[in-house]
Amino acid sequence: MDETNSLIEQRKAKLAALRARGLDPFKNRFTPTGTCAEARKNYAEGREVAVAGRITAHRAMGKSMFIDVRDQSGRLQIYAQKNVLGDEPWNVFAHLDLGDFIGARGKLFTTKTGEISIKLESFVILAKALRPPPEKWHGLADTEIRYRRRYLDLMANPDVKEIFLRRSEIIREIRNFLHARGYVEVETPMMQAIPGGAAAQPFKTHHNALGCDFYLRIALELYLKRLLVGGVDKVFEIGRNFRNEGLSRKHNPEFTMLEAYQAYGDYESMMELVEEMICHVAQKVCGGLKIEKGSARVPRAESGVASDSGFRRDAENSTPEACAPQIIDLTSPWRRAKYKDLVREKAGADWFEVSPAERRQRAHDLGAEIAKDYEDFEVTGAVFEKLIEPTLIQSTFVTHLPKELVPLAKLSPDDPTTVEVFECCINGQEIAPGYTEQNDPIEQRERLEHQAGGEQQKLDEDFLVALEHGMPPAGGIGIGIDRLCMMLLGQESIRDVILFPQLKPKS
Repeated sequence: MDETNSLIEQRKAKLAALRARGLDPFKNRFTPTGTCAEARKNYAEGREVAVAGRITAHRAMGKSMFIDVRDQSGRLQIYAQKNVLGDEPWNVFAHLDLGDFIGARGKLFTTKTGEISIKLESFVILAKALRPPPEKWHGLADTEIRYRRRYLDLMANPDVKEIFLRRSEIIREIRNFLHARGYVEVETPMMQAIPGGAAAQPFKTHHNALGCDFYLRIALELYLKRLLVGGVDKVFEIGRNFRNEGLSRKHNPEFTMLEAYQAYGDYESMMELVEEMICHVAQKVCGGLKIEKGSARVPRAESGVASDSGFRRDAENSTPEACAPQIIDLTSPWRRAKYKDLVREKAGADWFEVSPAERRQRAHDLGAEIAKDYEDFEVTGAVFEKLIEPTLIQSTFVTHLPKELVPLAKLSPDDPTTVEVFECCINGQEIAPGYTEQNDPIEQRERLEHQAGGEQQKLDEDFLVALEHGMPPAGGIGIGIDRLCMMLLGQESIRDVILFPQLKPKS
């Protein structure tokens, strides 16, 4: 029998012994008077409190014992004495293990070392942990275990728990920001007959009762625009999207997006909204506008190391600019730069004047990965994604993208080869796209037909019919919540801000 199984059997024996005494931990109830943090914050010598949590440490000292109890708010020390509890309750203490949950009641005091503690008067066991905690209770570092058994990660690494608590704060502040500006939050279908709003590979499923196939949505956009048609002038949704594509430190097949649309807005007004929103969230959650890259203390795997999760940290996509310790300064105003100007700076002032064949060769020479079937605009896009975007650490709005990339946006009046679109890039990755929405139903149909390559079944006819009823001019944005959290919380991998990232099942 290996060590783990032996420990499990010992714990089961302790549970049986408790039950033999008429004490079943799983049938007990307890109502705390507050959290561990509240007990510490509102300290008063001799004040009676009741707290509950998991035992994370114990130190026996003959007829007394110190134990640490931790709840979501933090840790609190408890001091137990045999002469206070009595013989029978003290004997029950012998059945306590690391990982067990207890409720503790007693009076606050301060130890000789100055630590606020509870002098235990009574307790109740609330759950018996049949498996021991991670071997390294204060610092589980095995990446596979951290991602596959996130509950162990949260137990062992307080910094990890803090990340996810702050992620929740980020989403709450986004909602507060939009609600304060009159936006209406809605929910739209996750299963769609035609996946639209982006160019991505969808996941496919089947609805038995309806007898037809559906797709998990790849974007929120088209249903939210239907609501603009219906007269909801400011609307947003925070929800899951699904794309049946690769995994990397920036990509997870299931991810969270915010999309917001405002009637009578445009890409300029949406840039202002994004800048104001992210600064608001940073101030509220991070306490300021200067974010240190990689500042969070979270156990990490080595870059470029593959694992049986099917995930590989793509160190090959990093650059010296993206890896060096830096401060991201979100102070306004944020930089604005046209897509073509950035490409010219990196690939040559004559980039858009040379032949497509020469652009392809030059892109190859610069180190961009160019597939044989890439169209000309995709060649330029590869140069941008490989050589330019990773260097945009400070907040930058990249504007006026090629029209082929965004068929749902309006053409730029001064350059019809581009659209009124921006990509907000921070920390070397796109955080938020936004644009002036196309509301001409005839032009919208033509551009979607071109994108679909003549395959009519790929067109969302209901959306196009909705546009024919009239949609007001509008601006729209999409913010990748996971990437925003990566930036604000100092994380280098999307998997460190998603509680349960997608992993390859173990065989």
